[in-house]
Amino acid sequence: MSETFSPDSAKQKAEDHFLIGLARAFAGAILFSFPILMTMEMWQLGFYMDRFRLALFIVVFIPLLVGLSYFDGFEDTNGFKEDIIDAFVAFAGGFAASAVILFIFNIVNFSMSLDEIIGKIALQAVAASIGALVAQSQLRGNGKDSNEDEEKTETIAPRSYFGELLLMMIGAIFLSLNIAPTEEMILIAFKMTYWQIVALALGSLLMMHAFVYTVKFRGQEQRPEDRSFISVFLRFSVVGYALVLLISLYLLWTFGRLDGMGISEITQVTIVLSFPGALGAAASRLIL
Repeated sequence: MSETFSPDSAKQKAEDHFLIGLARAFAGAILFSFPILMTMEMWQLGFYMDRFRLALFIVVFIPLLVGLSYFDGFEDTNGFKEDIIDAFVAFAGGFAASAVILFIFNIVNFSMSLDEIIGKIALQAVAASIGALVAQSQLRGNGKDSNEDEEKTETIAPRSYFGELLLMMIGAIFLSLNIAPTEEMILIAFKMTYWQIVALALGSLLMMHAFVYTVKFRGQEQRPEDRSFISVFLRFSVVGYALVLLISLYLLWTFGRLDGMGISEITQVTIVLSFPGALGAAASRLIL
């Protein structure tokens, strides 16, 4: 006998699937942002950082979430409008998860001003929202829903060149957020010689390429047969590292870490932060 479904049961199934996605997103938000949630410099930044820079950071970040939603959202979307909704839902989930944890840790409480509470939670929500979106692929279960997700994943169109660059940018932001506010990063930059800075920059670039194409990690990409090594290296690794440098520079400016520095010091600190940024950029192409 064939199984029939009423409109009500189909609607209930869709609602259950969405609620499971939200729960998965909440768990992913906590899991992927935990190091940042327990970092003192991030708590302080949420209190004293320039509010224009914080607002601009969130505004700039939302389009990246929309792009991530297209490739790896916690719910299947059918168009740009749904990707936008998905991104805002993920940010709301990241905001809620950050608020719960920070209140439990007593990092924020009702004796603080509303400006301080919102500032601390909003800054943490950036990394948490990435975790909320990538939870779909990284925290998928083993049951029937998992099989359905895998079937849907197979229908996703291959990533374009700009899609690859977008994922690298998100990976760079995610991993660099853990390091950018810390004093240790600046101390490392000032202790290094110019030759060591150059070696770190070249090493980061080569590491990005090796992680994706050479060392046979899970998810490793194959070089297209119609493109040479030089072409792939320039279009992906060199361009990707250039984006990582720009992201590192922007994060440092956003957090006020470049205030009072000269060009030489800014260059050194940017290259040091680009080391974890390059790791994040390479890993995002393997994982997402």
